[in-house]
Amino acid sequence: MTLGTPDITLDLEGMLCPIPIVKVAKALKTMDVGSVLQATASDPGVLIDIPAWARTTGNELLSIEREDKIITFQVRKLS
Repeated sequence: MTLGTPDITLDLEGMLCPIPIVKVAKALKTMDVGSVLQATASDPGVLIDIPAWARTTGNELLSIEREDKIITFQVRKLS
C-alpha cells in the first residue's frame, strides 16, 4: 500500500547500514515539510532502522513493505 506520492525517490539497494539512514536523512534535509520520500533498499536492517529513525527524528513512516529481498518504504517529513 502506498500512502503518499513521493517527491523524491532513492535507490539504496546494495547499501549496508548505516548508509541507507545517512542517505535518507541527507535527502530529507533538502525537502520541504510535508514532502514524501520513497526508497528501495536491500539491507534487511532497514526494517528495524527506518521505523526507529522516523520515531526519533519526528518524521512519519507512511509505509514499509518487503517483497523478496527488496524493501520499499515511504517517509513524510514533519519537521
